[in-house]
Amino acid sequence: MTGTAVVVGAGVGGLATAIGLRRAGWTVSILERRTELERYGTAFGIHPTAQAALDRLGVGEAFRSRAVPYRGARIRTPRGKVLASLPLERIERKAGRPELLVARPYLIDALLGELDAFGDVPLKFGENVRDMAALVAGHDLVVGADGIRSAVRASCFGDRSGPRRIGTVAWIGIADFESGVYGETWGQGRFFGMTPVEQGRTNWYATVPEATTAEELRGHFEGWHDPVPRILAETAPSTWIRYEMRHLFPALPTFVHDGRDGRDGKVALVGDAAHAMTPNLGQGACTAILDAEALTRAVSEHGPASGLPSALRAYDAERRRSAQRVAFASRNLHRFMATEHTRMRDLLVRMMPT
Repeated sequence: MTGTAVVVGAGVGGLATAIGLRRAGWTVSILERRTELERYGTAFGIHPTAQAALDRLGVGEAFRSRAVPYRGARIRTPRGKVLASLPLERIERKAGRPELLVARPYLIDALLGELDAFGDVPLKFGENVRDMAALVAGHDLVVGADGIRSAVRASCFGDRSGPRRIGTVAWIGIADFESGVYGETWGQGRFFGMTPVEQGRTNWYATVPEATTAEELRGHFEGWHDPVPRILAETAPSTWIRYEMRHLFPALPTFVHDGRDGRDGKVALVGDAAHAMTPNLGQGACTAILDAEALTRAVSEHGPASGLPSALRAYDAERRRSAQRVAFASRNLHRFMATEHTRMRDLLVRMMPT
């Protein structure tokens, strides 16, 4: 006999967790506070380790059908001088497969397609978690996949850890042409990135001081190398997405409650609910996928619902330190990239191995 699980949150981590639990034979339902799924078109970078996790979840083929490889990316100065290469080729040589980029809607569709194939995983919209005790009492396992402002985390883990601003915002968009120039351009207190996303389009992101408005954004990159000003000029501001840069702080002491204290039932956190990070390493979606696969693999390996305490401890041991190291590295990279003191930074970047 397996058990019943409810996943709170229908982002990448939540959908992937629901798939893994259902594949392990569990009865699963999903609650989503929004009235529909987020389908804005930003690109996710999916590292080879996360690609392998998607394969184990049965989603790899559908994901790869819409993904594009990420190669040939450089770090540049605002005048266009190349400082270094991003380590994409080194990653590909080591893993035997390239980093892949995929538009968020396509990854969501791949996950939904796998869920729909089961035919018995209800996804309920407009569901805000207000009575956590009832949710825990009604299920063998509750998974909090509800983002940086997680209601599950607040209810079961307290409010000591929460979203923290870092003083910058990102503006994100997609230009309807291929730039042919990929990577990141690091300026003084701001930076601009460009990646492929699909044929005929370029994903871009610009990080600037928090007070910057949409009307001011283009001015921050005036005079930068081509095609940065052209991308901003040819992308309608009405399509830009503003993303406030935040991270979860301080780091949680555990991602799980295994129910042994008789207080909170059996609860696990995945993705941003557990370790929200700045996007500088491009690992947000990857870590959510790896969390989902590790949690559901542990649940499967430790047997039915009676084995959950051991499964949750195994999941926490596998993922917490690893995910928190990535979050810490991403936060420090943001400080390094967004510094006002560029001379030493640029000298250090030139020393990066290719």
